[in-house]
Amino acid sequence: MTDPKLELGVYRYEHTEPLFDGRVTIDGVDVTLDTSPLIRRLFVDYEAVERDYYRRTGIFPMMHVVAIRRELAGTPGLAEAIYRAFCEAKDIVQEHYRANAAKRHMAVITPWFSALFAENRALLGEDWWPYGLEANRKAVDTFLRYHHEQGLSRRLLTAEDIFVTIR
Repeated sequence: MTDPKLELGVYRYEHTEPLFDGRVTIDGVDVTLDTSPLIRRLFVDYEAVERDYYRRTGIFPMMHVVAIRRELAGTPGLAEAIYRAFCEAKDIVQEHYRANAAKRHMAVITPWFSALFAENRALLGEDWWPYGLEANRKAVDTFLRYHHEQGLSRRLLTAEDIFVTIR
């Protein structure tokens, strides 16, 4: 396969500037970043709220979604190669993380980190952020249902409508 030209998107500050400088406001809503006093977490006790949501629904929100431009999506083997590369990178990092767990996370200077790691592992299992559609189908289906219910899509989309099948 020849390598298609890939461009990485970069999210730049100028896209959020209207929110930060007051040109755009959202009544009663503050969002969170450490870089601005105008932004805070939606839930004060976010950890407890997120843990409760996971216990009730089995959904731990996905961190990222990898997108391929529509005109490149049909390139044979491209989606599979990107998926495999991300899986391999994740496997390397997870193995390193687990190895440090055996050493009680001596390289991390955060108090009680090992206890937090154990608590997360007990709740979430070994793979906190699983890759692939099937592993995330419940979260994707729920997101698409909310998307439709809130009027953001004209019809209820399916995961197959928005994701390329990886073999």
